[in-house]
Amino acid sequence: MAPSLEATSADPDSVASVLANPLLQKPNLVAPEPEHCPGPESQQAGKADSCAGCPNQAICASAPKGPDPDIPLITARLSGVKHKILILSGKGGVGKSTFTSLLAHAFATNAEQTVGVMDTDICGPSIPKMLGVESETIHVSSAGWSPAWAMDNLAVMSIQFMLPNRDDAIIWRGPKKNGLIKQFLKDVEWGDLDFLLVDTPPGTSDEHLSVNTYLKESGIDGAVMVTTPQEVSLLDVRKEIDFCRKAGIRVLGLVENMSGFVCPKCTHESDIFKATTGGGRKLAEEMGIAFLGSVPLDPRIGMACDYGESFFDSFPDSPACAALKGVVKGLATEIGLDPKVVMPEEANDA
Repeated sequence: MAPSLEATSADPDSVASVLANPLLQKPNLVAPEPEHCPGPESQQAGKADSCAGCPNQAICASAPKGPDPDIPLITARLSGVKHKILILSGKGGVGKSTFTSLLAHAFATNAEQTVGVMDTDICGPSIPKMLGVESETIHVSSAGWSPAWAMDNLAVMSIQFMLPNRDDAIIWRGPKKNGLIKQFLKDVEWGDLDFLLVDTPPGTSDEHLSVNTYLKESGIDGAVMVTTPQEVSLLDVRKEIDFCRKAGIRVLGLVENMSGFVCPKCTHESDIFKATTGGGRKLAEEMGIAFLGSVPLDPRIGMACDYGESFFDSFPDSPACAALKGVVKGLATEIGLDPKVVMPEEANDA
């Protein structure tokens, strides 16, 4: 028989168990579990009659159980945030963090809106570089941690601000990553925000489970999927959509990034990555989700990110700007807002 990853619902590592208790850590036992063990993660662990005399009794009895007591504190801290949006990809290299920074700048072109970006890509924190705040540090006061401000209405929080040296590697296991994400939500003084964009690493693992668990009580508007046209990218995006559906996260829509190449001289657009199976638009139709738009590959986007500048201010005539504004309007519609309010005409013409 071929190996299989299928697990029973009683298995602590099954999909249902992980989604129901995403932050649960199995205690480090000093002896094998006895035959009638209620389970080291159960509410009766260390207390049941069968636990008497077991070498693991004290360990199991002291292990944390039940909901995280900090979740109400996180909910209170984020009470001033109107809309929380996750940016997901499933696949690395599709320009997800770049798209997050562009989306943040797009929202921030409306001076009446305040935007926050939380960088949960713990091992690859590129958001500060792209938003021009790489050299900032975290200031701590009695009110909490203060985010860095890339603009008067654009706040950023990232582990990059905490590194002794900018090129230091973050070599952490899951629990430590989860702890920092909790601090970003519980301890950061986000204040009143219209939008909080959460940039996540590729995949469907620790960081994604943590963000969903900590934000579920305060409410997540949903997730935006980012892909490139090739089937290799679409394969992983399908898995990411499946993760969202199993975790109860609404998929707000899909964006096809790098859908074409824009010549910086003549602004003509041509396909670089061929959509061999129909690309993002066809995938959105297949999965029954909104297609928010295609963003062309403009080399000047990379230049703006390297210098930490707003692409909208530096290259307002780029077809990529028009495409991104269309994505913002579509996203506004999906979360029940008036696109003309989120992205007014004067902001479009700026």
